[in-house]
This record gives sequence, structure tokens and C-alpha cells, in this order.
Amino acid sequence: MGKFHNSLCIYKLLILAVLHTTICFSQAQAPQNSPDQCNEILVTYTYVSGYAVPPMVPSDLSQQAYRFQSTLTVLNNGLQELPSWRVFVGFRNNEVLVSASNAVLADGTSLPANVSTGAILAGFPVTNLRTGIQTAGDFNLMLAQVDLVGTQFGVAAPDVPLPGSLRIANDGFSCTSPFAQGNASQVCCFKDSDSPPSFELEDQEIFEPLQNGDISIMYDVIRSYESNYLAQVTISNQNPIRRLDNWHLSWEWMREEFINTMRGAYPFIVDTNECIYGRQGEFYQDLDFSAALNCERRPVIIDLPLERTNDTNLGRIPFCCRNGTILPPNMDPSKSMSIFQMQVYKMPPDLNRTQLTPPQNWKINGTNSPNYQCGPPVRTNPTLFPNAEGLSSESVAIASWQVVCNITRSASESPKCCVSFSSFNNDSVIPCNTCACGCNSDQSDVCSATTPALLLPSQALLVPFDNRTKMAKEFSKINNRKMPDPLPCPDNCGVSINWHLLSDFKDGWSARMTVFNWGETDFADWFASVQLDNAMPGFEQAYSFNGTALSSSDQILFIQGLPGLNYIVSERDGKNPRKDPRVPGSQQSVISFTKKTTPGINVPRGGGYPSKVYFNGAECSLPSMLPSDGYGITAATSVFSCLIASFVLLLLQL
Repeated sequence: MGKFHNSLCIYKLLILAVLHTTICFSQAQAPQNSPDQCNEILVTYTYVSGYAVPPMVPSDLSQQAYRFQSTLTVLNNGLQELPSWRVFVGFRNNEVLVSASNAVLADGTSLPANVSTGAILAGFPVTNLRTGIQTAGDFNLMLAQVDLVGTQFGVAAPDVPLPGSLRIANDGFSCTSPFAQGNASQVCCFKDSDSPPSFELEDQEIFEPLQNGDISIMYDVIRSYESNYLAQVTISNQNPIRRLDNWHLSWEWMREEFINTMRGAYPFIVDTNECIYGRQGEFYQDLDFSAALNCERRPVIIDLPLERTNDTNLGRIPFCCRNGTILPPNMDPSKSMSIFQMQVYKMPPDLNRTQLTPPQNWKINGTNSPNYQCGPPVRTNPTLFPNAEGLSSESVAIASWQVVCNITRSASESPKCCVSFSSFNNDSVIPCNTCACGCNSDQSDVCSATTPALLLPSQALLVPFDNRTKMAKEFSKINNRKMPDPLPCPDNCGVSINWHLLSDFKDGWSARMTVFNWGETDFADWFASVQLDNAMPGFEQAYSFNGTALSSSDQILFIQGLPGLNYIVSERDGKNPRKDPRVPGSQQSVISFTKKTTPGINVPRGGGYPSKVYFNGAECSLPSMLPSDGYGITAATSVFSCLIASFVLLLLQL
């Protein structure tokens, strides 16, 4: 044990000497049973120091803030290079990370950031860790050291705050349990494989394979000069049922770069003040900054309008200029991406053709679009482009990086649309839920945000919520239902969809789907996705919509408007505005199903209703109950069913 312990200390001191670090490990502080014979990836987290910071809270030490300084090291002791290293640190003391040298937060969040639930750190600017064999034991190429500074709560000396978990976050790695002793914690992480790893000396840099995600962004350098380069940015939608409208793209320049010119897109704010008053203006004294576009550390880029497509100065870039709309590839592959180019100027000491650094901390969002979380740029094989002259050859990008963005949903996020259910065998409509798309604070004085929505007659779906009260009261009186006081608040959704079971017979069944637009925005190229867990194998036809089974799922019906019917107008005045309520924009179609491929399906009791509905990529709120089988059947049921169909057809003709 003594021989092993001495070897351990010599090993650690060698690392520290190479890094010229000031951190001192004592013999008592070094983890003695840690994975120090790790022949893979060794990750070490060391707490260096900490002290209380204002404001002082002597009455409640759990609320006292403390500064902490820690060091994270990642050492490649293995046989294979580790490209694009990422490490998860399981912070657990309500930490706020203020700075991190040689790394960025992998989710694209800018510092300072709340990391109380843990954080993934990604290497920057050095992303790859080479092996000892490749470098003859050069720790400067094998090891990454990240100095962390932040704030934590409730941990005073002599307590040593160490993370609850520590691991390599790259795909395909497993790690030992953290071993903590003194002020340090270690794990050994190894590549999952059925066979032992073998060493192969690479002739060139290792690049990561392209990854799939909801949004893929390629950052390709297609021309490079000493002081600037031309970058092409490609935003591709890879989600089959989601879309982006009015996209806004942003990132952070890490080395004082700025945008001089652009084609295919434009900065949301044209601002060069930071250059004029900064180092850029001092260095590029002969550059006309009045013609430059943006010097912000975090610029926001937007798409150009359609009429700029053939603009000789700003347009003439393939897949540009669509008002920021990117459709899902299932709908139209030619409209599922946006491309723009920009001339980027660099600053010393990066003034050579091969010193190329992509921006970090990418973010993308859009109007009525889901929230996306973007990872760090990952170096990939250079992108191949078709020859601009039309020849049967390809040109190669000088350098390429991929940013993958995936949809996230917070608990506080409200839907943008809602669904109501109705059936041929019930005269009641199950309306959209109360406050399905959120409730305004000023509504609580006049309505209830918790009372369930009132059952409605079919014709009530055709008028705005404020005009439904009289119909709802009369309908409740007819059916001997008690009216709540106060009445429930509206659903507050801009789009509502009615799913009506139209028929159910021996060999098949049918439904009618109606889309109502109660908002102020017209929907061009609209689409919807309906998940039918048990009924999709029996799908036959959508008569007024273009309905197809989603290729990637056997449960989802993908619906678009037919040519000439792919536009839903916004809410507008009725025929006689003085007495008629406002009228929603709408589209409607009957959808037929067979029972031959779905034997035993019980259509009225759930089989014929969707489990999820999306409109323009946004998930809609569904009712919490279904129309009861046979409840309240009256002679007027068929009349109501025909009435709503007739009203909608009339609306479509207005």
C-alpha cells in the first residue's frame, strides 16, 4: 500500500508541475482508494477555497452566500482520443456559476448561470483531449483544467462542498462511483464496448459524426483570409411535426469577432458602437464601420422577407428569405431549412487563415414555437457543397461545426391551442379546459380559473367565448345542471380544434375535424398532427385535408390544407358587426377509417379520440374527459351535428 501511495503522490505532483498550478495536495488530502490506476478518462473535482459574501445572514446560515473556487480536470489516460469532451458536475448547494476557464456550459447558457441542478461543461477553445501515446505524454494536450468560480449557499468552513455526481457526458461512456476524500473527488470513465479498445494512430484530427436533433445548425467556413472569413450558416428542421415561425438566432462571440456583411439574413439590431469605441476600432482603423452590420457580443439574426430573395446585395442565397418560416421536412423538404452567409472579422492573435473559432452559446426561438436548448458547436467532417458552376464535382468547406438544438418544455409553459370533443351519440360538447392556454391575473376577479369548463351545445363552438354565456346557461337549464358561481374563465387559446365522432358502424367509422382561428394572425401553410393510439392502422382518407400517416410513426396522422385551402384567416367581424358576433377563421374535413385492420376497437369509448394533437408544431391541451356513450341523446343530436357542419361551411365561403 505504501508503494502504491508513493506512486500516487508522484503522479499527482507531475500533473501539477506540468500545469504550473498553485493548488497544493497534501498526503492526507489525496483520495487513496480512488481510481488512480485509471487507464481511461480520469475526472477530478477539487475544492480550492471559499468565504462568505454579502449580504450577511447570521440568523439563517442556510441562506448565507459563499464564494467558491474549484478546479475540474479531465485527463485522457486511454488509448483513444476524446473528441469534444463534456463533463457533468452534480452541483447541489444552489450554486450560481460565475466563470469557467477553458469551458462553456453545454446547453448554451451564458454565465453567470444557475447550476443548482447540475451542469454539463464542454471544452472551449480546446475541445479534444489526445492520448499519451499520440503526444509522448504531453499533459498540455492530454489534460483540460477548468477553474470554476461561483456562489453557493449554506456551506461554511470547515465543510468541503463536493458535487454529488461527476461523470463524462459524452455518449457511450460509463463512470465509476465518485470517490471523495478531503477536498477532492474522482471518477474513472471508460468507453462502453464489447471488445477492449485498441490504439490506432490517426493521420488527421478526429471529427465527431453528425448528430440528429429537432434543429441542426451547421456553421461552415467556406472562405478564409488572414483577418476575416466567410461563414455559411444552415438551419435545418429535423422534427417531423414541429415548425419555426419568425426564427431568431443568436450566439456569443468569444474572441471579439464582429459581422461586417451578410446575405440571406440580417441582424435584428444594426449596431457597431462596440467596435468604434473598442479594440476593433483601434485595430481596423481603415475599415468603414458605418458600412459594417453588428459588433454586439451576442447578435440576434433574423430572416429576410420573401421580396428580398433576388436582391443583389442581400439575397440570392439558396433557401433564404422566407420571413423566418422553417417547415417540418414531412410537409415540404424544400422549405425545411434556412441558409445565410456572413463575413466575420477576427482580432489578434487570431490573424491567420487557419485560426478559426466558432461562436458559442447558441440559442434559437420563434413565434408560437417550442423552447429549444442548443448544445455547443462540435467539429465535424468538412461539409461538401455542390459545384456552383453546375459541374459534377463538389467543393469542401474549410472547417465545419454542428450545433444541435432539442425541444425542452418547462412546467410553466402554457399550450398555444386546445381541443374540444363531441360525438354523434351525445348532444354535449366537452369544451376546451378552463385556462387551457393560461389565465390572466385580472380575470380572477370575474371568473374562476379552477372551475371545470361548462358543457356546451354544438353551435356554441361557432361564437367567441364572451358570446357563449347565454347558450351555456340555457343548455344547463335544459339538462338540469347547476351553474357555478363564478363561471369558469375562458380557455384563452388562439386556436381551438373540435374533434367530432361523426359515425360508427360495423365496418368503419368517421370523424370530423374543425380548426378555428380565434387569434389576430393568419396561418399560411398550416398543418396539424393527430396521435391516434389504436385507430391509425384503419385510416382511409381525409376528404378536405391532405391527410397522411407519418412515416416515422404508426400512430400519427399528419394533416395539411389542400392547395387553395392551406390558409386560415384570423378572427374577423361578422356579417353585421352591430349585432353579429365575430367570426373565427376555420377549416374542416371529414376523416374516414376502416375497422378491418383494427378489430375490437371501441370508437365511442376512447378508440376514436386522439391522445395528442399538435397545431403548427405546438402541442394542444386536451379535455380531461370524453363524451359519455349515449348520455343525453335527443332527437336534436343529428340536427346539432349538421348545424355545426353547415355553419363552418358557411364561414369558409365568407
